Amino acid sequence: MPPWSWLAPRRLPGAGSAFGPDFEAALASPPALAVGCGRRAALATRLLRDRGTRVVQVLHPRLDTGHWDLVVAPEHDGLSGPNVITLCGSLHPVDGAWLDSARAQYAHFANLPSPRTVVLLGGRTSAVRFDRGAFEVMAAKLEHWLATEGGSLIVLGSRRTPALIARLARSYWADTPGLRWFDDSDGANPYAGALAWADRFVVSPDSVNMVSEACATAAPVYVAEPGRATGRVRAYLDNMLRRGRIRAQGRHPEPYTAAPLRETSRVAMLVLDRLGF
Repeated sequence: MPPWSWLAPRRLPGAGSAFGPDFEAALASPPALAVGCGRRAALATRLLRDRGTRVVQVLHPRLDTGHWDLVVAPEHDGLSGPNVITLCGSLHPVDGAWLDSARAQYAHFANLPSPRTVVLLGGRTSAVRFDRGAFEVMAAKLEHWLATEGGSLIVLGSRRTPALIARLARSYWADTPGLRWFDDSDGANPYAGALAWADRFVVSPDSVNMVSEACATAAPVYVAEPGRATGRVRAYLDNMLRRGRIRAQGRHPEPYTAAPLRETSRVAMLVLDRLGF
């Protein structure tokens, strides 16, 4: 709550009241370990560390990392230090067991014609210009894939996907087998099933999370015009292109062998080892 939230993780007098009575009680009886993610949580973990808690902060805190026991940050943040653990992409729950569970829950996806192409759509950000023009380029290439190979499309939007792009996606592929999901009016979000049953992905270039989670499967991942990205997102996509885990979407899908990239378990083991648990 203000005023502490305005400057978090910088600490102002009285910051112990920033998160309400439950957190004040936690300060009075601090846990052995606390993990925080994001700028506001970084203030909470700072306060807990002062009370003896071992703390791990996820994502760049924008302050000297010495305020925390460990900081976990993506490589594209460019953060380094003796207490910094870096990872490629983002932390997420997608692993073999997660995908197996989703395949069982969404077993009816097996009836969709192959290849099953999962399209993950974001939207324009300050770092990436993914707008109608970008969507039209992506769609034209997908149309060629469908014309030459057939199959089905599972098209999923996000909170950033503009209503116009959602309407275009519905109309362009109205007769293509598969499903379209953009909000709760389309029913329950089938994201887990889409990841589990995808034969390949096409992902807009604006979301590190979407690309990371697609890359945790064994399916090829094609990013629509990665050159549209700038800043840290561009640095991440360039790294993934160099690794060969993603490819730029082209007129032809150019199949390739893809090994799942799963960083969460590796980072968790490093954290436990570094903290002596």
